[in-house]
Amino acid sequence: MTEPRAATPAKELVSVADTTFCTVTDRQRPESRGPAWVPEGTGDDSFFGPDSVTWRVSADLASPVAGLRSQLMQALHPLAIAGVDQHSGWRRDPLGRLAATSAYLAMVTFGGRAAAERAAARVRRIHDHVRGTDVVTGQPYAAGDPALLLWVHASLVDSVLAAGSLVGMALSAADSNRYVAEMMTAAELIGVPRSLVPSSVPELDLYVASVRPGLRCTPAAAESMAYLLDPPGLDEDIAEIWQDVREAAIASLPRWARQMYGYSAPPLTPGRRTEIRQSLGVLDAMFLGQPRRTRGAAANHAADARGPAGMKGHGATSFG
Repeated sequence: MTEPRAATPAKELVSVADTTFCTVTDRQRPESRGPAWVPEGTGDDSFFGPDSVTWRVSADLASPVAGLRSQLMQALHPLAIAGVDQHSGWRRDPLGRLAATSAYLAMVTFGGRAAAERAAARVRRIHDHVRGTDVVTGQPYAAGDPALLLWVHASLVDSVLAAGSLVGMALSAADSNRYVAEMMTAAELIGVPRSLVPSSVPELDLYVASVRPGLRCTPAAAESMAYLLDPPGLDEDIAEIWQDVREAAIASLPRWARQMYGYSAPPLTPGRRTEIRQSLGVLDAMFLGQPRRTRGAAANHAADARGPAGMKGHGATSFG
C-alpha cells in the first residue's frame, strides 16, 4: 500500500531547501569567497578550495534547478530508484532526505579532507547493507555498486552544467572541463574507481550516452519525481517559486529524458529565463535571511537522525 503523502508547509520547504542548497554565497559581502554556510573545519585543506570551479558553481543561483534536475536524471536508472524505493522513507520525509544528502555534499565540497573522508566512509558503510532486487527488471542491485554510484555522480555533474547554462552561470568550455575533472575526487571518495570516472565534458557525454539504453521511467521513478515536482501544502508564493524551479529543471533535461517521463517543455524564452532567475534570487534571499546557526543545526540534525542520506539504509549519493 502506498503511504500517504505528507503536507509540506512553506516554512518546511524553505528550511529544507536552505540545507539542500546550502552553498549559496553571501553576495552582500564582497570579501566573501565561500558559501554562507559551510561545515565546521573548512579551510585550505579541503579537497577543492576557494579557487576551484567547484566552489564557484556551488554558489550559483541555479543550484536548486541543478539539484532537482539531478534527481530526475538519477531516478531514470531502474536499479538506483529501486534502492531508494525499497530502502528509504522518502514518502514520509522526502525533503528531509534531500537536505541530509546535500549536507553530505557540502561537507565533501567545503569541509576539511579528514572530515570529508569520514563522511564518505560512513556512507560507504550504509551502502554495504542496501541490496535487493528490482521488481521491474528482475535484476539485483547493491547500493555500493560502482556502476550505480557513477550514474548518480555523473547525473549531478551533468545537471550542474546544464542548469548553469540555462538559467545560471554558464561556464566556459575550459572551466566546464575543469569542473568535471575536479569532481572526480567526489566520485572516488564514495567508492568509484578513478579510472572509471569521466574527466572531461566529452567523456561525460559519452558515458551518459552509454547508460541511456538501460534507462526507463519505472512506477517508482514516476511517483517519487511527481512528489518532488509538486510538493503538497505549499502556500501560493512558495508554490509559484517552486513552479519556476520545476520548469527550469524539466527544460534543462535532455529531450529523451523528458520523453521517458512524458513531460512537455517548450524552449524557455529569454524573458522567461529572466523571470526564473528572479525567482531563484528570491529563493536565495530567503536562504540568506535565516540565521546561520539554523542552517547548520538543520544539516547536523538531518545527518544524525537519518544518516548522510536522510534515509533508512541508503547512502548520501542517492539523489542530490
